[in-house]
Amino acid sequence: MSEAHHRKKQPVVVRRQLLDEAAALAVEQGLTGLTLEAVARAAGVSKGGLLHHFPSKHALLEALCDEFLRRLEERIAQAMAQDEIETGRFARAYLDAMASRDWMAGNGQWAVLSVMLFSEPEWRRRWHDWVEGRLRQNGDIDASPATWIVRLAADGLWLSDLVEGRQNQPQRRKAVLEELRAMTTRPKDYPCLEPKAPAEGFQH
Repeated sequence: MSEAHHRKKQPVVVRRQLLDEAAALAVEQGLTGLTLEAVARAAGVSKGGLLHHFPSKHALLEALCDEFLRRLEERIAQAMAQDEIETGRFARAYLDAMASRDWMAGNGQWAVLSVMLFSEPEWRRRWHDWVEGRLRQNGDIDASPATWIVRLAADGLWLSDLVEGRQNQPQRRKAVLEELRAMTTRPKDYPCLEPKAPAEGFQH
């Protein structure tokens, strides 16, 4: 039995392979250069087989966004499940997920693709909505300025890893991560981050 025939009975496997190939091609050729024909050819399926999963290029790009967010969500959920400290739990999980070296495996295509996708207004809105949704879910335990700074720093570390790759000094990186994690559990150690009371006599 041919591999192609065998894969017809595994739509989930085929869909995942199509997304992986699309991610690799998008990084190589850019989003504008990505074509359905090229993705189908790289995945070894017919164009009709691809259209069964993704009826248009827009649908494919949308699925790529969703797949990246799914992978990120999965990492965050795993980290939160293993974290016994409630305060700052989401911020730490987000930091750990974004700082994971697994994203840089191979050619780091999903990490690179995320930057490409979320540079586009439509997909950037999708990212914004995802972040806002998670903050609403975890607002009670992640409301301090310190946790906001940690999340912003995690985004910066993500970009730094993309630019510097393995040249990002391991010891320095480890120290930064440890300090950021500490910020989420010891907000009182960072008085400059606490809201300041209005000066005496100050009128709004």
